[in-house]
Amino acid sequence: MSKHFDDIIAQVKSIPMKKLAVAAAEDENVLEAVRKARRDGIANAILVGDADKITEIGKKLDMELDKYDIIDVKDPIEAAHQAVKLVHDGEAEMYMKGLIQSKDFLKSILDKEVGLRTGKTLSHVCVFEIKGIKQLLFLTDVAFMTYPTLEEKVDIIANTVEVCAACGIENPKVAPLAAVEVVNPKMPVTVEAAELTKMNEEGKIPGCIVDGPLSADLAIFPEAAIHKGATDRKIQGDADILLFPDIHAGNIAYKFIVHTTEFKNGCILTGTKAPAILTSRSDSVDTKVNSIALASVVAEHIRKNK
Repeated sequence: MSKHFDDIIAQVKSIPMKKLAVAAAEDENVLEAVRKARRDGIANAILVGDADKITEIGKKLDMELDKYDIIDVKDPIEAAHQAVKLVHDGEAEMYMKGLIQSKDFLKSILDKEVGLRTGKTLSHVCVFEIKGIKQLLFLTDVAFMTYPTLEEKVDIIANTVEVCAACGIENPKVAPLAAVEVVNPKMPVTVEAAELTKMNEEGKIPGCIVDGPLSADLAIFPEAAIHKGATDRKIQGDADILLFPDIHAGNIAYKFIVHTTEFKNGCILTGTKAPAILTSRSDSVDTKVNSIALASVVAEHIRKNK
């Protein structure tokens, strides 16, 4: 069971090394992450993009460029098309965004002929190790789904439960977050959270424990349950998955964490045929490496469960 990112890294090193296809790979931070991932035995990569720029950046980073397959494609959209096809065809197990706009990267994932669509709802998962919190936190969705419906929240939970399983966390605890921990008909988020809890109890959302609505303090701080007299809740500060009601709440929480805490994190897009690494250009190299590691264990989980 993973409690730290080092546990995920150790898990990656116990499985066959995966191959990553990078779309528009001529990005310094992405190439630095690819270099570190290969050096640390996490993943190898196929670099699709402007070969001249990749070579120039690679030399600057002292990359062993002869260890990588480089496919020369000058246009970023065509590079994405060719990179995602490599994953679609099984020549790589993971897909990563380079120097290309997110909307064009997502279009390649949704391509009907060579993309990674499965018919499932797509959702974004950020895994955080935060100093002072014992367990890893799986935040969803902070970057992709804007205003998920009840049905989409069911799918988001299922996607995230699979990521937890890949990390060795069985039967994770899911906290549908709200401003309060009681149902208030005037606050639709609390009503939906209670419905998700009921669906879980009826076996309609398997593989996890859902307890909502739940305030954030009850979700991640055990002392809050004592102070609030909530020691009868299924989750008492030990939530694994934080399900946000909308992208505003999720994105605000994400940015607050990365700018105010001591943390490690990694992010992937799920609901796809293979894990897709959709990080921001502002994300650190370490976050990108952690995202590659997270994608690797998810790719192995997908392989084993085909």
